[in-house]
Amino acid sequence: MHGVNRTTMVTRFVLVGFSSLGELQLLLFVIFLLLYLTILLANATIMAVIRCRRTLHTPMYGFLFILSFSESCYTFVIIPQLLVHLLSATKSISFVACAAQLFFFLGFACTNCFLIAVMGYDRYVAICQPLRYTLVMNKRLGLGLVSLSGVTGFFIALVATNLICDMPFCGPNRVNHYFCDMAPVIKLACTDTHVKELALFSLSILVIMVPFLLILISYGFILNTILKIPSAEGKKKAFATCASHLTVVIVHYGCASIIYLRPRSKSASDKDQLVAVTYTVVTPLLNPLVYSLRNQEVKTALKRFLGMPVATKVI
Repeated sequence: MHGVNRTTMVTRFVLVGFSSLGELQLLLFVIFLLLYLTILLANATIMAVIRCRRTLHTPMYGFLFILSFSESCYTFVIIPQLLVHLLSATKSISFVACAAQLFFFLGFACTNCFLIAVMGYDRYVAICQPLRYTLVMNKRLGLGLVSLSGVTGFFIALVATNLICDMPFCGPNRVNHYFCDMAPVIKLACTDTHVKELALFSLSILVIMVPFLLILISYGFILNTILKIPSAEGKKKAFATCASHLTVVIVHYGCASIIYLRPRSKSASDKDQLVAVTYTVVTPLLNPLVYSLRNQEVKTALKRFLGMPVATKVI
């Protein structure tokens, strides 16, 4: 990482994590391992179903495919190391490895925020401009939006990582977390961090609030359009196409806001680890489950993919 300060005295950090739980760490290892395997299996299944079923070859499910892939990478940055540390007496990580974990974690996290906003725009076009949907949401625009989300996300991650790793760390080296996140790492810097924390807070607003506001605007237009639909069945069907996305939006942006949009004095508390478990473990598991359980098209495609009987309506 180009931003790593060459005069840094601390060469390794200790990730305190769940050390205080003692022998319960073995139980946590089993729980997190099962959850991680479920996340990988669930996201892999969603991607396989979307890839194999031609009925799901639409922009909406293309974005879901990319989100599932990104979520899998996102968890790979955090959970395997957590599993190793739960069984290890020494829970250290090198400065460079910590910087790399921070970079990739932030990169995939930012990318996911933008992808969820893109999916909100897709729902807006599908419901508010249905006749122009295939014209507007073409393959070129879809690839452009995905690429923009990824490039912007990792550029912001690079800026944030450089801001943090350019600071001197003289000790102590105990990170009050189970992975290298911004607030607990910054807390260990032996210099005034107010300016850089303000810059990082501004980046957090950009990554969290801007996409969230765009989603709110999209759903404002969507709600207005749904209310104009004359039939109750039509309204129900239109809302059903948004329910899965809305659930993911609430959980994803809610957890991110709790951690990253707070005053400095309340950052890096012990309770952060519980919230962090939600957005590093629960949310990546929630996405495929929500889209598979609440989306009829995915449920039908999944049953056919698994060779299960699919009920057909008799006209």
